[in-house]
Amino acid sequence: MGLAGEDHGPARAREQFLRGGPVEGAVRSPILDSWQRSRSLGLSPDGCELPYSEDLDLDGRLVRAAVPVLDRLQSRFAGRNMNVSLADGRGAVLQRRFGEPSLVRHLAAIQSVPGFVFAERFGGTNGIGLALAERQLINVFGAEHFAERSQSNACAAIPVRDLLSGRIEGVLCFGYPLTDTDAALNTVIRKAAGAIERRLLEQSSTRERALLEAYLEARRRAPSGDTSGNGQPVELAESGLDWRDQMILKEKATELITSAQRAAVEVSLPGGRRVTLLSRPVTSASGVEGIAIEAVLPSTHQRLAVPAGAGTPAATPVEQALTPAMLLPEQLPDAGSGPAVATARRPGTPSAAGLPDTAGHTAPDTATSGLVLLGEPEVGKYAVAARRRLELLSEASTRIGTTLDVSRTARELAEMAVPRLADFVTIDLPEAVLRGEEPTDPRSGLHRTVVHGIRDDCPFYPAGEPVALRPTTPQLRCLAAGEPVLEPDLRAATGWIGQDPGHAQRLLDHHVHSLIAVPLLARGIALGVASFYRSTDPAPFGDDDRSLAQELATRAAICIDNARRYTREHTMVLALQRSLLPHSFPEQNAVEVAHRYMPAASGVGGDWFDVIPLSGTRTALIVGDVVGHGMHAAATMGRLRIAARNFAELDLGPDEVLTHLDNLVGRLDRDEDTAEAATAGPGIIGATCLYAIYDPTSQQCVMARSGHPPPAIVHPDGTVTFPDLPAGPPLGLGGLPFETAAFHLPEGSQLVLYTDGLLQDRHRDFDAALDRLRQAVAHPDRSPEDTCEAVLRSVVPPHPTDDIALLVARTHALDPQRIATWDVPADPARVSGIRAAVTRRLAEWGLDEVVFATELLLSELVTNAIRYGTEPIQVRLLHDRTLICEVSDASSTAPHLRRAATTDEGGRGLFLVAQLTQSWGTRYTADGKIIWAECALEAPGGKPGTAEVCFDDIPAI
Repeated sequence: MGLAGEDHGPARAREQFLRGGPVEGAVRSPILDSWQRSRSLGLSPDGCELPYSEDLDLDGRLVRAAVPVLDRLQSRFAGRNMNVSLADGRGAVLQRRFGEPSLVRHLAAIQSVPGFVFAERFGGTNGIGLALAERQLINVFGAEHFAERSQSNACAAIPVRDLLSGRIEGVLCFGYPLTDTDAALNTVIRKAAGAIERRLLEQSSTRERALLEAYLEARRRAPSGDTSGNGQPVELAESGLDWRDQMILKEKATELITSAQRAAVEVSLPGGRRVTLLSRPVTSASGVEGIAIEAVLPSTHQRLAVPAGAGTPAATPVEQALTPAMLLPEQLPDAGSGPAVATARRPGTPSAAGLPDTAGHTAPDTATSGLVLLGEPEVGKYAVAARRRLELLSEASTRIGTTLDVSRTARELAEMAVPRLADFVTIDLPEAVLRGEEPTDPRSGLHRTVVHGIRDDCPFYPAGEPVALRPTTPQLRCLAAGEPVLEPDLRAATGWIGQDPGHAQRLLDHHVHSLIAVPLLARGIALGVASFYRSTDPAPFGDDDRSLAQELATRAAICIDNARRYTREHTMVLALQRSLLPHSFPEQNAVEVAHRYMPAASGVGGDWFDVIPLSGTRTALIVGDVVGHGMHAAATMGRLRIAARNFAELDLGPDEVLTHLDNLVGRLDRDEDTAEAATAGPGIIGATCLYAIYDPTSQQCVMARSGHPPPAIVHPDGTVTFPDLPAGPPLGLGGLPFETAAFHLPEGSQLVLYTDGLLQDRHRDFDAALDRLRQAVAHPDRSPEDTCEAVLRSVVPPHPTDDIALLVARTHALDPQRIATWDVPADPARVSGIRAAVTRRLAEWGLDEVVFATELLLSELVTNAIRYGTEPIQVRLLHDRTLICEVSDASSTAPHLRRAATTDEGGRGLFLVAQLTQSWGTRYTADGKIIWAECALEAPGGKPGTAEVCFDDIPAI
């Protein structure tokens, strides 16, 4: 509430507004909108002249309904400076009452005489005009009035509606001095308007009674037996029609009343029965015109018995609003809300239609008839419209929100509204909502997400483009207020036109004439705005349309918010998933790899893959799948991938790696079971894995799998095989061993590893998908990248229900000329000969710069093997990206690096090896062990160099 004052409140804001200054936030939104409209109409505070209308209905329905209420208000406000006025739907005052009768002598004519029109386009911001514009209860205080003459007054005004049609029939307004402002007046005016509306409704019931009396009188005057079906009249409840049949007939009868014409329509009922509905015009003695709908049933040879108490079930409030429960004439309510309806009495009593009792049997080959509905055509139109609105809302509950996609959900809202509510719909959402985030300010960063209509030639801003709207537009006004904004006449919508006059004129040229802007509110958050436009229907949007648009938008907003939250969670999980997957692979020469990861349409899962370089130029390839979707599956996948890398670093075989992973999953599952019992969270269901090691020196590939699909092997000749690899149990079951299988892969072969989401889909056969995979990869000349693309194009389902990991590796072989092997007798005296042979071979390879370091480490490794190992002893050099030195023996004991004390005579050899190499380690074989060491062949800058040894770090001998 604002009071007029010289230095504060609306008075100061109004002065600033009239000077052209900004006043947003300093005055209430409805008042500011009205000021802007008043100024755009060319009104001035001193020049708001009100027209006088002599075309007044001073004895119409509205006045007759309001007079008793106005009398009570006049009595209630006796002795107070209160002016109570009643205006019609144009804003023309029909009645005035004063709490203090002497006021009429001191007021200007426009405040005391009926006939002056207070519409906003004439008087600017005022109670009656603003109530018509906003279509709700409003208050205007002092300087909030646009006209200078009203600055010291305050008022409360509320629309008065016809409860049958929802149409605004008039406005009730209280005017009083600003100093008498009282919040309780809003309660009083609401109750008074409600009383007038109920009296209007009673008048409708009276008209319906008159129509029913006219219908009964016509039936009484009709010749005996002259019914619409040339048969015996009967009550519907006694005709064998159950309540479902009667509801079908009543819906069709309502449409016939709307047509206001004589008609005969055949209606099909469940079970193959047919009933003919006849419409007859009826006119009451007072001149009320209506339509009576009779049902003519086909001839029957045996009347269906109706159990006691059977009939139409109790109507819900919604059904009562559409078509009241079937009542006898004397049972018609005082405040009916739809077409009058007649139904059956018990046998032995007069019927509602004035027809004789028809209990018992009907003569064969005769037709029967009965009254279904009776009402005025206009009322029938409102009933049909109300039913269609309910049907639209019911259908919207199933058709909006079918997916968890924000844009698709918004489009479903538009598709539901066109053409049954609007001809065109545009939906603008902030970019943050499209990303799944919560918008900080829904009025900024809007993007046109949907444009949908009955045709494509209407020049709305296109979808996909940012939309910068001014604060005066209906769209931003509805977002600011959190309420729908109705613009029944866009030619007078100055805020809408002011956004882009040229664009607005093009829309008007396409006959777009009415707009409802509705905020998309969900859980207190504004997610955007939906705009409903009408062009083909000459009737502008009304309050019922605004309520329907708001209900549709509210339902859609909940679905959009659900989709937004899902998008946010999906984005977070996908980001986690991608962060846990490898972004690049270490450089190695054993295989050339390409990979793809595709999340499922319904959510991110736990699929993963990795490429891990191992000692001896070997490379490990791994693909796994954690059962389930979401954050939990992605996090579990990350833990398994890291664990698999750690186990691989130990140079374990595929079966041993899977055994360790199996134990890990079992421990994780037990931990999750404990956590689940405390938090009701999901536990690990299981995981599958395929682990393969390829050795380019022997071109052998050793594999093991745990419940995972076998890989595809593409041979150099194009043959595709799926090796018979022992399946093994899924990870986490425990207690069962894993088996390995070895395969020879000639150079140029391709190894295709994948997860089951690539082949399994409920819409296709697994074997057919396997054949498509075989055809897609059967091109050995393709690069791994091209193979991945071919698989995605031809094998991946359109909307995968599970995520997919794909890893394609083309094998390479290490040139035998780059491999050197020597058998070493267990004699220390032979070590010098091995050093000399190694030096010659390094010279042949052009690796003179690493001769010194290689001699030192080989001397240490060979000496240790002779001293502590078991024959046979062998030395192998591999010239790959690095120089790899391997010393193998038949012993299973491995040395350990330690720092020797100054008094120790030994223990410094492995420390020296660690200083000379970039990495070293031990791997076990079926025949013993291998101690290996890698020497870098390039300096950090990428140029050939020697391994530098810092002897200062080696303890003195």
